[in-house]
Amino acid sequence: MEPVEINAGEYYLRHLRADDLLDDRPALVEAFADPEHSRYIVNYQVRNLAEADRYVTQRAAEWFSEERCSWAIAEPTTGALLGEVGLKDLDLTGGTAEIALWIHPDRRGRGISVPAVNAAVRFGFGALDLRVVRYRHHPDNTASEAVAKRCGFERVGVSEDPNQPGQPLVTWIQPAPSSV
Repeated sequence: MEPVEINAGEYYLRHLRADDLLDDRPALVEAFADPEHSRYIVNYQVRNLAEADRYVTQRAAEWFSEERCSWAIAEPTTGALLGEVGLKDLDLTGGTAEIALWIHPDRRGRGISVPAVNAAVRFGFGALDLRVVRYRHHPDNTASEAVAKRCGFERVGVSEDPNQPGQPLVTWIQPAPSSV
């Protein structure tokens, strides 16, 4: 599947880039160096431009292999990377996916997450014909809990973090809207 850009209201969602016109790698290195970011996102190392380049390449490959749809959340006038949102663990046959989300430390608390998540969920239901989208977060991550609530996810319980066995994750779901 080819990457798709999405108008998310005040922001736009585009593929991550590392080219002559737009280079997200420095912002990726900054975000992944943040202690709060690395506390919740433990399965990626982006410590330098080479690792950031591999991260960008991986995200593109995941689109093409239909494993994950991932977007840079971008400022519309400059294209600056504000964060990343995606549909991970994509199962097109089963009609399920899980939201992946992070916001650059310099941009947190500015209302970026909700329109980005809502746009990704709409894409999942509309373009990919998903039936259910999950959202999971660490129990201490109150910002993620607020995003889940504001985006209309329903809390369904606690599950184990596949990246940190024994650690809990709060699990939410949002079923596709019913067609009448």
